[in-house]
Order: sequence, then C-alpha cells, then structure tokens
Amino acid sequence: MSKFIISGFSDEISDNIDEQFKHLNKLDITHFEVRGVNGENISELSAQKVSELKEKMNEYGISVSSIGSPIGKIKITDNFDEHLELLKKIIETAKLLGTKFIRVFSFYVDGKYEESREEVMRRMKAMTETAEKEGVVLLHENEKGIYGDMADRCFDILKTVNSENLKAVFDPANFVQCGETTYPKAFELLKPYVVYMHIKDALENGDVVPAGYGKGHVKEIISDLSQLGYEGFLSLEPHLGSFKGLDALEEDDKMTMLDGATPEKFTLAYSSLMNILNEVEK
Repeated sequence: MSKFIISGFSDEISDNIDEQFKHLNKLDITHFEVRGVNGENISELSAQKVSELKEKMNEYGISVSSIGSPIGKIKITDNFDEHLELLKKIIETAKLLGTKFIRVFSFYVDGKYEESREEVMRRMKAMTETAEKEGVVLLHENEKGIYGDMADRCFDILKTVNSENLKAVFDPANFVQCGETTYPKAFELLKPYVVYMHIKDALENGDVVPAGYGKGHVKEIISDLSQLGYEGFLSLEPHLGSFKGLDALEEDDKMTMLDGATPEKFTLAYSSLMNILNEVEK
C-alpha cells in the first residue's frame, strides 16, 4: 500500500515564511521542502535563524521533508573544500529541523562529461562519506547542465558511489528539458534508487506546466510508484508561467499570470497533483 506525503517548495508561494505556512495550512499540506526563508537561502541561515524557523514550524504544525540545498550546484572547477564545509553546516541545519534528507547536485561540467567524471565521483563520494558519518541521506537531483543531467549519468553516480546515504530525487521536468525520456526509460533505470519525487512537468520546448500537462509522464510514474508500495514525499515545485491549456481550467483553479512566487501558482500545482492522485488511487 503506497503512502504519498505531499510537500513542496513553499518559497514559491511567497518569500515570507509566515505567508508560506499559512498557505500550506490552507491546503492541509503538512510538510515543506525548505529552500528560501524570508529571502535567504537555507544554506545561509545562522543557527539562531534556524532555531526561529523551527519555532515557526511548530507554531503552524509544519515539518520539513527535505533541505533544498544548493550543494553541488557549482562548477566542477570551483573550490570543493569550502563547499564540503557548507555541506557540514547544512547537515547541522537538517538535524535541527528534523529531516534526514538533503537535496544535492553533481556539479556543472560545461559539457565535459567524460573529462569531469573522475572528479565528479571523487566529490560525490566525499559528500556521501560525510553523510554516512552524520546519518543523513543525500538526494541527487537530475538538473540541466550538471554531470547527472541524463538518466545514464545519474545511474553512473548512484551505482559508483553505491551507498544507502546517496539516493535519487526524480524530477520529470528537468529530464524533459534535457531531452530525456522520463518514462519508462529514465524511471525504470533509476527506480531502485528513487526515494523522493519532485512534482514538476514540462513541455518539449522546456516550458514548465502543472503535473499532467506536459511530457513528463507524471501520472504513469506515480501509478508505478503506487503499485510498488512507495512510501515517501511528492514535493511540489511549481515554476509555473503561462502554458497551453490554462484557458481550459476551471476559473477558480486559474493562476494569476504574475512573475515570481504566488499562492495561486502553488495552488494550481497542488490541484493538478491531487487530480492525478485521485485517478491513480481509484
């Protein structure tokens, strides 16, 4: 029996943490993937501000599903020692906020995949060894331009490092934007490692759309996860703008066409996911 827990990047509701949590409460969402807090990245928060965030979480009854960290989102030629120290700081933040998951990337390689592989693996192993010592799990996200942007290179990382402390977060939209086939190809290859999902869909031209409106095969993936008895998070990452099909939505579900983060966009992303879940779980 599957158990899907809805979470999301609530900084796409508002910069303000109170506004984020109020809207999550309105939607009965009990978790968030913390990235931006009152205009600051989670990696930049002092221990005092992390403590204040924890108090806010308790006030609103919100828990953290994962730390949406920027670790690994630097060039492969950038200083790694400093970056590893930042990871250690983020691990302490994760512990204070009560989550074992930390989202990471596998470094921008400027298209030099083969030449960068050895250094990528060295860095990913070092990061994972740190995670093993601290009892946290790093979640590698497939992201455009990094070493692990395509399914085969994601698999290469996960198989090479071979640790229970390095798993995969599967982002359908990112794969679509790279020209990868999300399902069945990418999902079947990475399925043994997938413990977390980003709910984001995209068209072939790269435009991000609500789940089910793009080429990410989100419904098929969620259906597959349900049959597998998946117990874990589905984390909304709206990134929404205008898209084909907007006019077909019910008026109450339409998002306000504004740049930046809005509650309407987050609600639309949530409603689209719930429609899929209702169909899958019939």
